[in-house]
Amino acid sequence: MKVTMETIDQHNVVLEMEVPQPEVSKALDKAYHKIANQVNIPGFRKGKIPRAMLEKRIGKQALLDEAFEILAPQYYLKALDEQKIEPVSRPKIDVVTLQEDQPLVFKATVTKKPEILLGEYKNLSIEQPAVEVTDEQVNNQLEALRSRHAKMVVVEDAEIANGDFAIIDFEGFIDDVPFKGGSGKAYPLEIGSGSFIPGFEEQLLGAKAGETRDVNVSFPEDYHVSDLAGKPAVFKVTIQDVKRKELPELDDEFAKDVSEFENLEELKTDIQNKLEKAAREKAENDFKNAAVKAAVDNASAEVPEVMIEDRIDNMVGELDINLQNRGMQLDKYLEYVKMDMDTLRQNYRESAAVNVKTDLLLEAVAKAEGLSVTKEEIDGEIAAMAQAYQATPKEVAKIIREQGRLDALAGSILRKKAANIIIDSAVKA
Repeated sequence: MKVTMETIDQHNVVLEMEVPQPEVSKALDKAYHKIANQVNIPGFRKGKIPRAMLEKRIGKQALLDEAFEILAPQYYLKALDEQKIEPVSRPKIDVVTLQEDQPLVFKATVTKKPEILLGEYKNLSIEQPAVEVTDEQVNNQLEALRSRHAKMVVVEDAEIANGDFAIIDFEGFIDDVPFKGGSGKAYPLEIGSGSFIPGFEEQLLGAKAGETRDVNVSFPEDYHVSDLAGKPAVFKVTIQDVKRKELPELDDEFAKDVSEFENLEELKTDIQNKLEKAAREKAENDFKNAAVKAAVDNASAEVPEVMIEDRIDNMVGELDINLQNRGMQLDKYLEYVKMDMDTLRQNYRESAAVNVKTDLLLEAVAKAEGLSVTKEEIDGEIAAMAQAYQATPKEVAKIIREQGRLDALAGSILRKKAANIIIDSAVKA
């Protein structure tokens, strides 16, 4: 096989491959036998159709196309290996010559993995903020605990105020006609929560239990129900009750009720310890991330657009899966947050570019340090995954092999090892 390479720009190359004619003949024989076993012609058993008759039936070009599909992938891979090209995009294939009695000539335009110029990545000086937990943070946790254990009590003859829960019956009308989804009974509406359309909750301020009010509002222009968007409406609202949170006293009895501790001081100490532990873990993670980020910033690389777009595709796919696990569809989510797909992808762009450059940096560090991944390390990662998913290592390994993800797993382990080289040598400033 002859291979020539033409560089289009810093990211893209064209590989031209010439496959010897004898290989074309062999591929045509394979193509003939493959198609002959798929085609039904009266009077012949599958696989026993004469080649001349098969060509007459389906056309010689169909055989040539099938032969090309047999030859192109293997010779494309050989060309990549010969030219030491690691592609990051699917090739664009152009056939130059495809004849029975001639060598096969075809071109593949492909985006190659960029080279990254490493800067300093060892012994980096990284600032780590002091771990500090304030009394205010402890008190905020205590107040949140009180709020979670508060009782909702009916307040007699109370005027509705912000933070109250109004238990309401309501029915909405547009042009004096009730509309679908516009009514409810004994609905607990938290005043000031913004859970109803703008202007609704404010018009209930000052009302008392037993009172009925007309609430005049307009649906937002971008309201998710298009039939209601932008339209004025009147809601007839009757207040059944006004409820307020009754917070428990912050004392030893409270500590006993909500925890395993005997008094309030022990509870405060426990909260303090947990906040300090979380703060230490965050500081350590921030230090690790900052060390890797500093190494990335010190490196130079031009990332091809296709790699950024592929990473955005992955991020959107992960979001879609997470939403489905919560019973929501991506298109409905975008509608809810008032965003289109182009905006979502644009929001992901910056972090996608950083993520791609980070992976390139870590792979370059791994190469510079001569790192590799052992079978024991792969087995250990599979065991950890199995424990997380409550499966056996054998089951997880089978899924990984079937999905062709073994190389990706090894790459992930290699990048972690490279990151540890950076992190372990970093100096806390």
